[in-house]
Amino acid sequence: MNIIITGASQGIGYYTSLKFAEAGHRVLAISRNESKLSGLRQTANDLKLKGEILPRALDLSHSSDLKSIVSAHFDRVDVLINNAGRLLNKPFSEISEQDLQDTYQVNVFTPFKIVQQLVPIFNKSAHIINIGSVGGVNGTQKFPGLSAYSSSKAALSCLTECLQVEFHDSDLTFNCLALGAVQTEMLSQAFPDYKAEIGPESMANYIFEFALNAPTVLRGHTHIVSRSNP
Repeated sequence: MNIIITGASQGIGYYTSLKFAEAGHRVLAISRNESKLSGLRQTANDLKLKGEILPRALDLSHSSDLKSIVSAHFDRVDVLINNAGRLLNKPFSEISEQDLQDTYQVNVFTPFKIVQQLVPIFNKSAHIINIGSVGGVNGTQKFPGLSAYSSSKAALSCLTECLQVEFHDSDLTFNCLALGAVQTEMLSQAFPDYKAEIGPESMANYIFEFALNAPTVLRGHTHIVSRSNP
């Protein structure tokens, strides 16, 4: 299978890329961080995985021709995991226009544009997974400082449901995974003193199984995956 994972240079995206390649799949691993992507490729080579990791340094928020870039590697896309995210922890009154634009650009606008551009080369039964947050689910516990982040993830969850309706007459599956706290670099930067119960490798194993098996039972769903929140 041909897999695209964004935000693949660290954390959940890094380990999810390795998991798919370990199982024999081809992974287009996308991130803005070229040096960390090189590290991912080296790790994959050292482990002698059955599949292949194709690292691509790319700023998706400014890419106007993603379809051509992907088509250079794949003739079709079986799984897309919109994992790249921006976690902003800042008091509401201090959030600038730029903070808001940057957060929504990464967490909402970019996944929107990626799906829009890749529709022509999705496998007819492709699975598109948006990585959301428990904080973006209505009725869950909310935390001060996360108004921009949580509201952007709520928008991503709603977008997932909307896309399933848009493509109701196809076999495409759209789901959103609302993750709780995972001990990643992004979490550590936003909450330096917080230690999550789950590491990125464990979450990657879950996402791998979900990507392959969920479409038989879930479509257009936001699924909470959490032992703790944030």
